[in-house]
This record gives sequence, structure tokens and C-alpha cells, in this order.
Amino acid sequence: MGTFGYADPEYVATGGSTTMQTCAYSNIFYGARAPVELDGLPRWIYSTATVTGSCALKERQCRLAYGIGDSVISSFSTRHRHRSRHSVVRLNLEGGELPLEDEQGYQAEVEHRQVRISESLKLYMHQFGFLTCNHNHTSDNDIKDTGMGTALGGGPRWFSPLDCRPSAPPCETKNFYSKPKEPLPLLLYLPGIDGTGIGLLRQHHKICQIFEVWCLHIPLVDRTPFSELVKLVEGTVRSEYKLSPNRPIYLIGESVGGCLALAVAANNPHIDLMLIVANPATSFGRSKLQLLKPLLASMPSQFFHGGDVMSMLKDAVLKIFPQPQVLEDIFEAFHTIISYYSVVTNILSVSTLLWKIEMFMTASAYANSRLHAVKAPTLILSSGKDRLLPSLEEGERLIRVLSNCDIRKFKDNGHFLFLEDGVDLVYTIKGTCFYRRGKILDCGKDYVPPTPSEFRRGVRQYWLFGPATAPVMLSTLENGEIVNGLAGFPCDGPTILVGCHLLAGVELIPLVSSIFEQKNIVVRGMAHPIIFTKPRDARYFDFSVYDPFKVMGAVPVSGLNLFKLLASKSHVLLYPGGMREAFHRKGEFYKLFWPEEPEFVRMAARFGAKIVPFGVVGADDMFELFADYHDLTKIPFIKDAIEAETNIGVKLRTERSGEVANQPAHLPIILPKVPGRLYYLFGKPIETEGRRHELMDKQNAQEMYEHVKSEVERSIAYLKERRDHDPYRYLIPRLLYQSIHGFTAQVPTFEL
Repeated sequence: MGTFGYADPEYVATGGSTTMQTCAYSNIFYGARAPVELDGLPRWIYSTATVTGSCALKERQCRLAYGIGDSVISSFSTRHRHRSRHSVVRLNLEGGELPLEDEQGYQAEVEHRQVRISESLKLYMHQFGFLTCNHNHTSDNDIKDTGMGTALGGGPRWFSPLDCRPSAPPCETKNFYSKPKEPLPLLLYLPGIDGTGIGLLRQHHKICQIFEVWCLHIPLVDRTPFSELVKLVEGTVRSEYKLSPNRPIYLIGESVGGCLALAVAANNPHIDLMLIVANPATSFGRSKLQLLKPLLASMPSQFFHGGDVMSMLKDAVLKIFPQPQVLEDIFEAFHTIISYYSVVTNILSVSTLLWKIEMFMTASAYANSRLHAVKAPTLILSSGKDRLLPSLEEGERLIRVLSNCDIRKFKDNGHFLFLEDGVDLVYTIKGTCFYRRGKILDCGKDYVPPTPSEFRRGVRQYWLFGPATAPVMLSTLENGEIVNGLAGFPCDGPTILVGCHLLAGVELIPLVSSIFEQKNIVVRGMAHPIIFTKPRDARYFDFSVYDPFKVMGAVPVSGLNLFKLLASKSHVLLYPGGMREAFHRKGEFYKLFWPEEPEFVRMAARFGAKIVPFGVVGADDMFELFADYHDLTKIPFIKDAIEAETNIGVKLRTERSGEVANQPAHLPIILPKVPGRLYYLFGKPIETEGRRHELMDKQNAQEMYEHVKSEVERSIAYLKERRDHDPYRYLIPRLLYQSIHGFTAQVPTFEL
């Protein structure tokens, strides 16, 4: 019937193999925990899959392990918190020790016992509430009376999914997720209407690489009130915070679980919590689900599975009652919960569904009454096609009510967001800079590089940009020779890439993507803080368009962040001209607007970083600047809007005056042309290693700064002159070339 014992959540299985392939949910079940007391001390009752081989228990407190039925654990040990002794526990399946020393005999015995133990494992999973019950033959009371569910109290419990246990990362991520120096933050998943806790099933393979994952499982027959669920989660949060006060605790809740996360955060403002709330049930009062309760209470369960009977009932009732619109809403809501999520109707009986709707009502009222007390950073995920709750409207309401909140909208997805195609929770967390391991966000230590799939997802919205512009990448070797490609690009960090912005930063995507694809290097851009901090009153722009840049490593420009990136040996992309160059005025193509002070030279010398000046041209072949800042400010209401957005945004270089002072936040009006071509030239790397004392001198630093600036200008002048000799500078010749050689062929350029 399986094996369980007293254990805390820090359980690591090594060298074992499971025999649960014949069981439902065997691919996700790792262990269930329920709080109990042993010798007057709090413990966790831990239920595991039947495992053969050896298991190592990293113990924080005293543990007692024992077996049920024919399963036996043959050893037991204790230790204090500050000791390092581990114990090895061997598990036997059905009596008689497995022949571990004989591999063939071992495998044969496992296969033989697997058949015999299959039914008991199914019963075990059924009693934990994971298996579907037959509504036509099994009542809730029947389930309550079955053995182990009662023995364990039948209450909510935590479990760690099997594919979230400590293990080697998947092939795609193993080179991108390095072992962190600090413990992973704890993630507590709070389920929605189903209560099973498997709502993150499609996210497990990635999310376990950056979190320690626990999921809350609420058995189908459990009737724990919402207030008691709040206390249960609070108990876990407080105990884990006491054990690890320097790591954040993430609460991810969907639907009613979102209400649970908000309630816990409101009651514990002193604990370092991070909330991710998907389609929260705080909008239940405006949902059609509340109309279902009286209808469900008066009808038998077979109406869940009889579509024709429902249609007949609907027609009959509509003929009797004088308010057809209200009844239409009721039946629409009833049909939604059945047709939209058929799994719910297979898992939940009518009485259980009634209880869940009551839970929605209680949870919504509880959470809404405490929203003012929620101080934790909160990320709202709202679905545009949620047929159970008005989630889009609720997201807009919550972002106005909560003091520290951001939102991401999934307009083509439904209520059960994490189970749908195209939804990548880890990508969303990275894109909102919502991941940290310590008390504060560290752009160096907390950054998780993108996997190839995340990179492709980020550049997908710009997929036409590369073929349309056919970027030319040139680099300079140590001997000064300019070559086609990135052979002269330094692979080792720390490195600072210093260049000039093109209009609207159109050079960024080809630059970052080419270096990532050709050199497998993530370039960390120093960006304006406005893309990281959405003003609460900002109304004219969707800030989620910046998420791909954050996934690729962009950080707010500041001296401290530059220090952290260089300390982590990163490749840093820096534009001293900033927004003034990106949104320049008419007639200012390729003009540098750099401050007079050498802002980055001495920082580079401190870490011995290479400085790579580069130039890029081509924006004038792609866009025409129709209305710049001066033109826009001549229109009164646009001028007022620009001033308002600038005043509520983050300000830079406020102590400076002139062209490099804090720039107004505006978007010039640009008109597209038939696209030309982008040309990049990376100059010869300038070494600063061993020159720290020399470059700490202000005059020497200034000379180095002027040298870097002149190299950027020289690269721009070289590209502007040489592109006139490129026969494929414009789109039509490139299309003709690719029609002959294939559209994936590299289009040649001018001779070097």
C-alpha cells in the first residue's frame, strides 16, 4: 500500500527507482506531507511512492520511518540540526529483502512484485484523493470511510512532485541553469477549484530548476474551511521563514488559491513573500458561478453527464419563469463549468462542487476585505478567455488596489492558465524580474540565463526583423584586421560593449541575438529604468513588450548594477548617449551625445574588463523621422502628456545639464521605408587589465574615454562609407539572391 514515515520537507531521493508506472498520476507523485505531532514536537507525515534501492535522508530533525502492510523500512536514525551525519534507508516491497547485489535477479523480482503491488498502490492513491471516483456508485461518505484517508485525517497536505525532486536538469537546460550558490527559494503552489495540486504539471520541468517546489493537495472529500486553510499555509510559511529568514517564499495561487495567497500575505506583512496570482477568485461576486449554487442543490448528479436532459430541463424552465435572461445566465454558467473543464466533472461530485462554490464565496469575501493590508510584491496573471471568472477586469482592479503590483495579460487563454499551451511560467517570472534568491534582487547573482527555447520565444515577435534587415556582423582581430563574422569578439568576460544607439534602438535585437546564436554569450544590456518600473498612472503603453529584453539580461542602468555585472564577469552593453541618442531629433542620425565625464572607464579598470567600441549604421535606410520631440511639443495636449509621463518616471542624470541631462519620455513618430540593411563593426578590444592604478588618474581616464569615443565614431564612418559598395544593401537585390540560393542563405556584403 506504499510507504510513509515522519519526515520534514528536506527529503532527497538518490539511487532509487519507482514501481508506480501502473498508477494514476505516477509521473508527478513524489510525496505527501501532513502536519502531525511526535513526542510533543511538530513533524510532517511524509508519504512517498514505493521506492526500491537506497534513499538518503538529509535530516533537520528527528525522524521515524516505518512501513504499512508488507512494505518495510529497515533502518532508522536521528541527528541534531547542526550535525552532518546522513542515514541510508532501504525499502522492501512485499516482505523479503530485494537482491540488490544481483542486478538481473533484482530486476526480475521488481517486475514480479510490481504486478502484485499494483492494486494496493491504486488503493493507496485513491485514499489520498488522487484517483477519480465513480459518482454513480461512490458517495463522499464512502470515500471518507476508507482506511488510510481517515488514518491520516483526510486533511490538506503538501507534496513535492516527482519531477521536481533534486535531479539532473533536462538536456535543454543543463547548460543554462548552473548550481546556485545560495539555497533555492521555496515555492508553495496553492491549487484552484480542483484542489489536486497538480496545476503546475506542465511547468515542473523548468520551475524545479529555480525553485524548491511544494504543492498543496486538498483531498476531494475534505471540507476544511477557508480560514483553516489560511492557518495551514500560514503555519508552513512561518516555520520555513524561521528556518531560512534570508530567502523569499513564493506563493503561487490560481483561482481560489489566489485568494489564499493574498490572505496569507495580508496576515503576515513581516514575512518576505512574493505573490503570483493567476485568475484570482476575488472576482467571484461578479461571476456567473454564484448563480449555480441553488440550481446544483436541487438536481441529481446525473445531470452532469446528460447533455440532452439538461437541454430539456432548460427549455421547460424557460417556459415557466418570466425572467428568461436570468435563467439564461444560470444555464450558461452551469454549461461552462461542465464543458469548459470536463476534468472537474469527472473528479467532483455534486456535493463537492457545491462545497467548492461555497469556498469561492468565502475566499472572495475573506481576501477582498484584506487587500489593503497586502504589501508583498504581487504579479497578477489574467486570462482574456476565462469563462469562469471575469479575470481581465479583476486584474485591472487589483493593480489599482494593491500597492506593489504588476500584471501580465494572456488574452487567448482560459481559466486554467498553467495547463494551457504556450504558457511558460518561468519565462513570465524572468520577464517581469520577479525572481530573486535573497532579501533583495541582485542582478548578478539572481540572473538565470535564457534557455534556447526562451531565447526563441523572446525574439519570436521580431522574427521578420532579421530576414528583412540581413544584418552584417564585422569584428576586428588583435592585429587590427577587420573580418566578416564575430571571430574578433572576446569570449571571456568581463567585457563592456560601448556604442551609439540607432533610432528607437532598432539595432538591439539583431545585435543581442547574433552574439547569442554565434558565440553562446548573453549580453547584459544597461537600459533605462523606465522599462523596469511601470508607473501606476501610465496609461498609454503596454510595458510587457520589454519582457524579452529582461529575459535576455537587461538591467536598470546605474553604477551599482554595472559593478555587479562586471564582478560576475558578464558581457555588458552600454550606451553612454542613452535615450538622447535613441530618440534623437531630425538631422542627428549617427551623432553621439556622450557626457563629458568618463563614467565607465575607471569601473572597467577596477575589474580589468575589456572595452569593445562598436559602431552600427542602417537606421536611415529603414525609417524616416516624421515628427521629433520639437514637433510633438508644439501640440499642446501631447506636450502635457509627455511632461506627465516624464514626471512620474525614473529620472537619470538630474545633476547634469545640456543634451545628456534627464530626457523627456516620448516616442517620436517614424515612418517605415523599404528596409535597407544593418551593419555592425566591433572594434579591437581595449585591455584595462593591469592598468587600474594608471586609469584611476582622472586625466588618463579621460584620455581613454576620448579614445573609446573616437573608435566608435571611426567605426560608424567606416560603415557609412563601405555600405555604398554593398550590392545587397537594399531589399530587392537580397530577395533576388535568396530566391536563387535559398532564403536561409547568408547574403554576402561588400569586400573587406
